[in-house]
Amino acid sequence: MSLQTWIETLVTQHAAGTAFNTYTSAKTVINPQALAVLPAGFFSPGKSVRIRVLGAISNIVTTPGTITFQVMIGSAIAFTSGAIQLNATAHTLLPFDLEIILTCRAEGSGTSANAMGQAKITGVMVTKTAGQTDDAQGDQTIMAPATAPAVGAGFDSTIANILDFWTGFSISNAGNGVTVHQYVVEALN
Repeated sequence: MSLQTWIETLVTQHAAGTAFNTYTSAKTVINPQALAVLPAGFFSPGKSVRIRVLGAISNIVTTPGTITFQVMIGSAIAFTSGAIQLNATAHTLLPFDLEIILTCRAEGSGTSANAMGQAKITGVMVTKTAGQTDDAQGDQTIMAPATAPAVGAGFDSTIANILDFWTGFSISNAGNGVTVHQYVVEALN
């Protein structure tokens, strides 16, 4: 039996974002107008959103470190990719494509609500091993997290929350950076 649901675009980023580099602690990397305000009661068990991020990543050579992607709901880290290894070839603003599916597992007040997310990222700069350099075949696709998926930090689904997208690097360097060119959040049901 059909659930009679539709996909709805909640927010898009209207212009290319700022180039962020020389930092380690995760922070928002989307334009302020692209913050999605989710009303109270938006999340209930089974409610899913798809977050699509297209942009560019730069990384340094030899020991580039890692990049981490996070979806924030309010102040809670609802999803983290975990540390994704950048490969040992220097890159300057090469394209990446990240898709995250986030599904509510529990609702409630305080920190009772939570969600589980899984993602895939495609780009020439990501790898599963620290020493790997660019593959002759081009882009790599990495599933995230690289461990068993788990629910994220709890949040309050009975109040309005801001959904935000953050990144962080393990090594602060002017050559490690990210720019978000396109960002879309869709409610899937």
